Amino acid sequence: MTRQRQTLFTVGALLAAAMASPSAHAQAAWKPDRPVTLVVPYSAGGGTDATARAVSKQLGVLWGQPVVVENMPGADGLIGTRRVMEAKPDGYTLLLQVPAIVVTKYTPGLKGIDPLARLDPLTAVSQSPAAIVASARLPVRTFAEFIAYCKTAAQPCSLASGESLARISARQLAAEAGIPNLIVVNYRGTGAIVTDLISNNVNMAFTGITAALPHYRAGTLKIFATQGRQRAAVLPEVPTTAEAGFPQFQSVTWFGLFAPKGTPAAVANGIVAALREAVKDADVQKTIAAAGAEPVVNSPAEFAAQVREESERLGALVKTYPLE
Repeated sequence: MTRQRQTLFTVGALLAAAMASPSAHAQAAWKPDRPVTLVVPYSAGGGTDATARAVSKQLGVLWGQPVVVENMPGADGLIGTRRVMEAKPDGYTLLLQVPAIVVTKYTPGLKGIDPLARLDPLTAVSQSPAAIVASARLPVRTFAEFIAYCKTAAQPCSLASGESLARISARQLAAEAGIPNLIVVNYRGTGAIVTDLISNNVNMAFTGITAALPHYRAGTLKIFATQGRQRAAVLPEVPTTAEAGFPQFQSVTWFGLFAPKGTPAAVANGIVAALREAVKDADVQKTIAAAGAEPVVNSPAEFAAQVREESERLGALVKTYPLE
């Protein structure tokens, strides 16, 4: 065999081997060689925290490196979010956030900071309808009855807020339902909200299903409605807000993964590929389902479009009901 023919044979063999091994690219996907930090900018016990812990363990198994969940609540999620905004874009510091991130720039006192300008959306992890939750000690059974109760109660009704979107919904409720004396009480996380709802220190909240679900089943909390387009699979007996007569309070919460701006595409795609495998795990699926959510892993481009759509919708709502 001549040298030229031998060279052509070698090149052809290599090309054939590459074409016959489609998994070669997957095997070369980025993976960390040291621990990864997953920042949750809210306190432990809420839906964002539960979602983070559901996937972090399995990611650690897939990567062979620990994925440490770090709770950093405060400033409507900006403290933890800023930690990731300022981190090196190398895949080792990630953020799990919810739609509230898109209205941070409208929040008074935060100087117009826009986290989305300094973060790259990677993927949604799961999504869940939010819920209208109340203390079981209230003498009402439905959202409509709650509104009527608040209009005649001797003491003003109170609404708990763990983030900016809940405060926007509170202003909308006060204006559209005619409850001008509604008191909005701000909290640093869902766990504390649930505790005060149970004792009726605060009456009602727009919040995620996750933290409320076990207490609803125990009879210490009421869930008036869920805020998705369809009834939540985990709460088939609870009406949607549209069915309850309040379609304007529709809200589906995505739990999304973000990285510092400038994270290389290879790193981003490696993280998304690992997450797509992680949510196939039976324990992860069980945890997400128990939280009233479902796994939704999409591409960075698809998630970026989802974030833009939410930003436009909520931006319009903020113009009508500005944050104070």
